[in-house]
Amino acid sequence: MKSLLLAGAMIAATATCAAAQGGYWVVGNNATGKCEIVTSNPVINAQVGGDIWFGTGPYQSNEDARLARSTIAQCPPVPEPPAAAPDEQKRE
Repeated sequence: MKSLLLAGAMIAATATCAAAQGGYWVVGNNATGKCEIVTSNPVINAQVGGDIWFGTGPYQSNEDARLARSTIAQCPPVPEPPAAAPDEQKRE
């Protein structure tokens, strides 16, 4: 019985660690002057001559990260691509 409990605890711990590694972060990049969405935890290194000066996250989805980026005052607005126009009906 103890071995089953121990195995269950190990599986739960492994799943928690794996879930914590995923996600999206919004980072400010001094080199490009833009805010970018990345899939790995950023290293903030602007004080030592690096390009990344802030990072927020993790966010569960890319859409959540886009929404967060639009609310950060330091991020310049990113124009969204225009919505696809419905296909015109073909005339024969």
